[in-house]
Parts: sequence; C-alpha cells; structure tokens
Amino acid sequence: MPVESPVMIAAWILLVFFPACFSRHLHWLSSETSNLHQRCYLPEELSHDQLPLHLTGMGARSARSLPAALVSSLEAGSLTRTRRHQRNHESRCSALQLENVYEAEVHQRSLSPWKYRIDTDENRYPQKLAFAECLCKGCIDMKSGRETSSFNSILLYQRVLVLRRKPCALKGDAEVTPGAFTFNSEYINVPVGCTCALPRSG
Repeated sequence: MPVESPVMIAAWILLVFFPACFSRHLHWLSSETSNLHQRCYLPEELSHDQLPLHLTGMGARSARSLPAALVSSLEAGSLTRTRRHQRNHESRCSALQLENVYEAEVHQRSLSPWKYRIDTDENRYPQKLAFAECLCKGCIDMKSGRETSSFNSILLYQRVLVLRRKPCALKGDAEVTPGAFTFNSEYINVPVGCTCALPRSG
C-alpha cells in the first residue's frame, strides 16, 4: 500500500475541515450583520417618519414602488375627484361611458374598474400606500357597457417591501423599553388593481 506524502495528507485535512470552519464563519457573520439592523432607538434619536442611515437605501426602494408613488397624485387630486358627485360616481360600479373612455385613467376604463384609497400605518415605512378597491362584483360587458355576473372582479396584488417599527429593549434591559423601537423588514401584499376572472364553480 503506497505511503501518502505529507503534502497529500495536509490536503486531505484541509478538504475535510475547511468547509465546516467556513460554514461556521458565515453563520457568525450573517448573525452579526442581522444584529446591526436590530439596533434599538429612542424617540429622540429619530423622528417618527425618519429612517436610520443604514436603512435609507431600503426605504428608497420601498418609496419607488407603485403603491407608494401613487400617494402624492391621490393627495393632489389627480386620480381622485374633488367634487362630491364625482366622488360618489367613482365609489360605485357604473355603466361604461364609451365617449369618455379614451380620456379616462386605466382604473376607470377597465372592464373591472377600481378606485384607490390611501392606507396609513404610522408604524410602517412608507406610512402611506395606495390600496386598490374593486368597484364591481362582476365585470363590465363590452357590448352593453353594464355590469354582468358572467365574470367576477378580483384584486391584483403586488408584493411590496416595507419597514416596520416594533418595540424593543435597550441593551441590557430584560423588558421592552418604553418608547424604544427597532425596524424589521417584511413583504406585504398590496392590492394594486382589479381584473376579470371566471367565477369559481360552486
């Protein structure tokens, strides 16, 4: 039986033990990185709508999402109507007016029309997101311009990354520190529009 050279023996030792050591190092590194994002803040350190510096990039990504980008337009009144009878008109399933369809927004000329409302959560960043709500249970028939029950209006969702403020304990405290908070990232499903679908069979 041939005798292994010292170089070959050393190589075999590295092959056996290096992956395990490297794996433990990665686990330690990832836990350290996650701890950096779990810092506990006092109210005087950050205003209620302010993000810590290391989370501004993630916050900017969230602010560019469609539900966040629509908020300023909604608040300015470009997608919602300011007069009462127009608001009431948009809050129900109405017959499709073909003469006005080419000037209308997508959510108004859809065969499954929808409206937007602003959802506000003070413990979320972005605090305000535009949520779609279907105006019809059925869909608009293309020929008659009126609602038909042959199809159902269903919501379409987009997964949006948000940051959530949560209570936390300052270093060394066993219980949650009053007023202190940290940030956790999470994905939420936000309704962004409506479409037509065949009804589910009973």
